[in-house]
Amino acid sequence: MLIGEYHHTIDDKKRMSLPSKFRKEMGTKVVATCGLDKCLFLYTDAEWRVVAEKLSALSMGAAEQRKFSRFMLAGAHELEIDALGRILLPDFLKEFAGLKESVVIAGVYTRVEIWDKDAWDKSKCEVSDKVDSVAQKLGEEGFI
Repeated sequence: MLIGEYHHTIDDKKRMSLPSKFRKEMGTKVVATCGLDKCLFLYTDAEWRVVAEKLSALSMGAAEQRKFSRFMLAGAHELEIDALGRILLPDFLKEFAGLKESVVIAGVYTRVEIWDKDAWDKSKCEVSDKVDSVAQKLGEEGFI
């Protein structure tokens, strides 16, 4: 289970350490792709296969589904986790997510999200302002 919030930095060689807790679960190879909300999604190899199968099953005839599938699959990149637990982030993924030096690595159960720290802080504030009303709606629908 990938959960928790961790603060790390990207070094001058574009490498970022993964939290040791995540390394144990993620193995030696991961897949990073453009995520939603201008962050990166990081998947284990096995979980990426599940996600990629679902994406490839979307309709090629439906423009929005085709575009979303293309966005996620074409933006994906396999990354090796080195002996020190670091990954090398490709420039296009760093640029997509606006990653600078300080990043937040957030475990979201089956994936990890990588955020620029400033963007994370802003998103977290926006969510915390609405969390009670969202919980109310989810409760009304029987989810919590």
